[in-house]
Amino acid sequence: MSRTLTRFARMAAGALLCATALPALTAASATAAPDDPAYQVLVFSKTAGFRHDSIDEGITAINQLGAANNFTVTATEDANAFTSGNLAQYEAVVFLSTTGDVLNGAQQTAFEGYINNGGGYVGVHAAADTEYDWPWYNGLAGALFHSHPNIQSAQVRVEDRAHDATAHLGTTWQRTDEWYNYRTNPRSTAHVLASLNESSYTGGNMSGDHPIAWCKDYQGGRAFYTGGGHTAESYSEAAFTRHLLGGIRWAARVTEADCRPETGYRSLFDGSATTGWSQAGPGSFSLSNGTLTTQGGMGMLWYQAQQFTSYSLKLDWRLDGDDNSGVFIGFPPSSDPWSAVNNGYEIQIDATDAADRTTGSVYGFKSADIAARDAALNPPGEWNTYELLVEGERLRIYLNGRLINDFTNTDPVRSLQQGHIGLQNHGTGDTASFRNIRIKELGGGPGPNPVTGRITGLDGKCVDVSGSNTADGTRIQLWTCNGTGAQNWTLPGDGTIRALGKCATATGTGDGSAIQLFTCDGGTDQRWTPQANGALLNPVSNKCADADGVSSADGTRLHLWSCHGGANQRWVLPS
Repeated sequence: MSRTLTRFARMAAGALLCATALPALTAASATAAPDDPAYQVLVFSKTAGFRHDSIDEGITAINQLGAANNFTVTATEDANAFTSGNLAQYEAVVFLSTTGDVLNGAQQTAFEGYINNGGGYVGVHAAADTEYDWPWYNGLAGALFHSHPNIQSAQVRVEDRAHDATAHLGTTWQRTDEWYNYRTNPRSTAHVLASLNESSYTGGNMSGDHPIAWCKDYQGGRAFYTGGGHTAESYSEAAFTRHLLGGIRWAARVTEADCRPETGYRSLFDGSATTGWSQAGPGSFSLSNGTLTTQGGMGMLWYQAQQFTSYSLKLDWRLDGDDNSGVFIGFPPSSDPWSAVNNGYEIQIDATDAADRTTGSVYGFKSADIAARDAALNPPGEWNTYELLVEGERLRIYLNGRLINDFTNTDPVRSLQQGHIGLQNHGTGDTASFRNIRIKELGGGPGPNPVTGRITGLDGKCVDVSGSNTADGTRIQLWTCNGTGAQNWTLPGDGTIRALGKCATATGTGDGSAIQLFTCDGGTDQRWTPQANGALLNPVSNKCADADGVSSADGTRLHLWSCHGGANQRWVLPS
């Protein structure tokens, strides 16, 4: 079966599936995957250097995975299998602890052609100790072996819990293996699925950033690598064999994932707490195993702590069956979930509905490219990854790394240029789960250029830094306007308000919390959102900058107070 036909056949079968939350791993459940169409895998284990005594156990385990998951395994150490005609029958080729120079020039050319034609590569452990003089293979594998300490237990940090190779794992994974150091760090060219905590064992030499499993699209094909698998015991370890199965399934194109390199994102939800988030409406979300899952009636969990202008938002989601949910963006702060519906945009998540109301659509405004969406979509029961890329009034939607929708807002009532983000709880009976919500603020967004000048408030008095003092904790107050640097404020467009090289900062979230000058650190306590009525909202507290006591006397301090629209909460900003 061709790689393209494999994908569409799987989608047809997968659409009928429904899954529940993952149970605790057992030897039986660890190898279970959704029903896949039949395909073939070549396992290649030739060694021209050190030979691992775990190769036989590895072949046995992959054969067992194939028998349980509908793929046929051909195991060989004969490099003559690497001809264009022979390789064409395989959806993936596993390099199982190969070492040294294992292919001649003609065989290398055939394998390059196989990958260029959409083939899949799975490198296991010493596959990184292979073909040092073949630059193309170095790029395929992602990184090559440098050294290793003794076999020992180490903590694996699971960075991606949506990919089929790691979705079954927790945020950390304690296991014993021989932990390779690599000559280069693959993070800039591959998507890192898991890395090692170098403080949890001895002998790591990658300066604290130590990828150990990754995936990448490579010259038309797919490449997955895992550094595990040195020990024979690995291949009877349920979590590891499920990890290996996920790599094979992705390389063979029977499951999808976003394997683009990813750097520069910060977490909005890392699986441990919902700090900065607020529930609107009667529904709610449970938190278990690092996963938010909808429950109860209609509502929305929204990130109250900050509004965003120009950004890339990534998050992982899963439906259990024919369920309904969505991601809202570009809406103003409100405890009413209908405010997001009426003022923002919903990026739909729905297994079945009309074209403009199903997964990948901007709900009610623009359908996704359905063919592209179907090619990228994992069915209910499996995880998917959205990237929502907002630049000005343009929104691009990526599903598992593929562009499926390109939308530009032309509605004068709505705007993508500033707003909150939220996760929809559609209603009782609709179950959706979310993980690993992260954002990269792009800067240089579509809003106005940085502006500098005075900020005036009640009776035309100026916002002032007491005594022109730059020490952290200096009082911010009202004072007669005098043109000094203590009254010269810059709004750089990132939500901060700055004077004398430091940021206006809320010292708490309750009524009466002082607003003082502090070193800029990117925290949500330093974010301010101008409102249409002239107020300055601090989103993390949902309170407004306020002149204490409705006074305009020199020295009146600024603090937070519940927003009420009064004259002592209205400010004129530089323009």
